[in-house]
Amino acid sequence: MGYNFTEEQLAVRDLVRSFAQKEVAPLSRQMDETGWNPELYKKYIATGLHATPIPEAYGGAGLGDVECAVITHELARADAGFAMSMEISWVCADMIRLHGSDEQKEKYLTAVADGKLFAFALTEPDSGSDAAGMRTRAKKQADGSYVVKGSKAWITNAGIADYYVVMAITDPEKGAKGISAFLVDAGTPGLIVDKEEDKMGMRSSDTHGLTFDDMKLPAGALLGEEGKGFVYAMEGLDGGRISCAAISTGIAEHAMQIAKEYSLQRVAFGKPIAKFQGVSFKLANMSMYIDAMNLMLYDAAALKATGVRCSKLAAEAKLLASTHATQICLDAIQILGGNGYSKEYNVERLLRDNKLMEIGEGTNEILRVVIGSAVLAEK
Repeated sequence: MGYNFTEEQLAVRDLVRSFAQKEVAPLSRQMDETGWNPELYKKYIATGLHATPIPEAYGGAGLGDVECAVITHELARADAGFAMSMEISWVCADMIRLHGSDEQKEKYLTAVADGKLFAFALTEPDSGSDAAGMRTRAKKQADGSYVVKGSKAWITNAGIADYYVVMAITDPEKGAKGISAFLVDAGTPGLIVDKEEDKMGMRSSDTHGLTFDDMKLPAGALLGEEGKGFVYAMEGLDGGRISCAAISTGIAEHAMQIAKEYSLQRVAFGKPIAKFQGVSFKLANMSMYIDAMNLMLYDAAALKATGVRCSKLAAEAKLLASTHATQICLDAIQILGGNGYSKEYNVERLLRDNKLMEIGEGTNEILRVVIGSAVLAEK
């Protein structure tokens, strides 16, 4: 038995599924070549789906984590990079919703409801998994402002974002407890967007590095409390990992659909190759793991929706989904044979896209550390 969706959640699913298959999927191969499509995003804004998690007081729909997972899941079945660009903006909005001042919520949550995009600037050239080892510094001035100097790497939406959540060290002596979060508007003097990354997959999303050249921020740019940025980031990553699980689940479902349809049409030795156990067993494994992915995905989303920290379950959902989605893509390629190796059949793109899900928002190795630590701490 699957997750018991409400009528409202099913209505959201039907809306996003229709949009994803009619508008996103037909452009997926083109976006793999040409990158982010701003016209497609304008069409997405017109659906209102982008404002799903924003509270009604700020112009959004005020819906929760399950609805966000549904949207990310369905978008990813059509194009994973587009789905990832949407979910990153939501991670930032959630941080502001939980920790922002009234003024910050009014400005930034209203902006997201209006279609503006955020980028989450955490990773650096020399600190990926070791986020606490970042080098970007925000030095507080006598007037309460901050001067930020440093750089970030692999930042989704960096070249198209209207706003950024930037993590920087405010107290180098305190390690992770010396990290603070700042809200930065695009165009701020000293904020430099570096060249776009030429990536293996997720090519429909926009990815750049950032450089902060003595970027001056007002005191009001501080998000929440000084020194709490690392905590906010880890909270945000719980939601981000649920979104990654949704993306991998969508990718896996797409790959299985292609493989199943191909296996029913391709004839070898006088019958469809679906009739051979070597193929049908692969499809059986795909179905089993996809069902498990869906169960864990929506369990984690439902737990997060209660306000309870879901770090272990979110990590487990992402680890399971990302690992098995890669294998499902490989098996789909194998079922298609030489055609699976061709861009014409799309499965090779799904494999390239999913590989990032084993790396981004916590590598699978780091997720095992998170899960193992949680298991050992349980009584």
